[in-house]
Amino acid sequence: MTPIRLPGFCPHRCFSEFSLAKRLLVRAALACSSTIHTFHRKSSKVVLKSHGPLNHMNRTRTFIVALWFSCSALFSSTLSAGVPKTVVYKVGVMNRQFTPPEPYDWRDAKTHALIADIWYPADPSAVEQSQWIGSPDAPFASAGRAAPNSPIIAAPAKFPLVLLSHGFGASSSMMAWLGTALASHGYIAAAVNHPGNNSLEAYTVQGSILWWERAADETVVLDQLLADSTFGSRIDSKRIGAAGFSLGGLTVLELAGGIPELSRYQEFCKSPKADGMCVDPVEFPGLLAKATALSGTDPAVRAALSEGSKSHRDPRVRAIFAMAPAIGPAFEPDSLVKISIPTQIVAGALDTTVPLETGAKFFAAHIHGARLTIFQSVGHYTFLATCGELGRRNRPELCLDQAGILRDEIHAQTAAMACNFFDANLK
Repeated sequence: MTPIRLPGFCPHRCFSEFSLAKRLLVRAALACSSTIHTFHRKSSKVVLKSHGPLNHMNRTRTFIVALWFSCSALFSSTLSAGVPKTVVYKVGVMNRQFTPPEPYDWRDAKTHALIADIWYPADPSAVEQSQWIGSPDAPFASAGRAAPNSPIIAAPAKFPLVLLSHGFGASSSMMAWLGTALASHGYIAAAVNHPGNNSLEAYTVQGSILWWERAADETVVLDQLLADSTFGSRIDSKRIGAAGFSLGGLTVLELAGGIPELSRYQEFCKSPKADGMCVDPVEFPGLLAKATALSGTDPAVRAALSEGSKSHRDPRVRAIFAMAPAIGPAFEPDSLVKISIPTQIVAGALDTTVPLETGAKFFAAHIHGARLTIFQSVGHYTFLATCGELGRRNRPELCLDQAGILRDEIHAQTAAMACNFFDANLK
């Protein structure tokens, strides 16, 4: 099937899976929406319900009008001569190992380097290939399609940059579905492996609880990318955003000025309000007990924990996109109220790992102007990379979604939102 691309939609490989009607429906709802959107999944159909101050009839009329104008705009743009077309770029990917100045808090990790994947608009001669997490013969998951080490396209001279932060215990490659989509839309996207909390080596307690150091990782990557011989001169330093999933969502909120503290999280988990965030992550059994013990006995950890009350705001980051952001009650509320940059939040209604009330909804309620989109019938790990047979067999808790949910489809819709969001806010 030849993909049909809507004006303003991110040209992503997975879009070929959608019918024109589905994409018009999504576009119409985004156009007429208020602050909160709920995406309802029924079999292979997507139905949207807008939440806001309008009554039911007004929402219905608004939806119909928006859909009509979306259809009209699509067909008018097709028939009109000279209308600019959305540029679809080939995607390249490179790897970097950034070494920050010492002393640096490596969180007891063995590797003392910030290993990053960078996706970017590649030269038209680039030959994209399927990329994999694990062995290509039996991959754990897909890492999209890209041309390794292809030259960056010659023009335009500069591109906006989006920093990416992976979830708890994952890896930079797990963000490839979003990185490749952004690159095909004209962005440079860089994802770093956070020390002590990535799947390339053993997890550490420090890497799992010193959340604010993740924001420091992103700032170092940004510093060194801007000085990089290949990418430095091609990045528009006035057009920088950040996107993250789960603990990566927490990370980008830190970059925006939010301040999470381990002590607040611990107090919440001792209260009657404790929820799914107060149990050990499936990736690291026994973490909470180890964290309590280490924070009480290790002077270096205690000293590191004192840094948690400080802001890690990076003023170069001008907009953030958070997917299922974690541990809302850990944040100092006033720090969230003070966030002044555009913020969009996406989450799944069936998320039990990071429940909506203490995750996405908590942040949306405290951050002025934040936009929240909720996918019905979607859980937490739907925002991870699409798994192969090996992943589905060995880690079903990470790889299997609700019946009727196509992970690639949710990725494509989410990537479209991210592209539209950054297009609007990184001008």
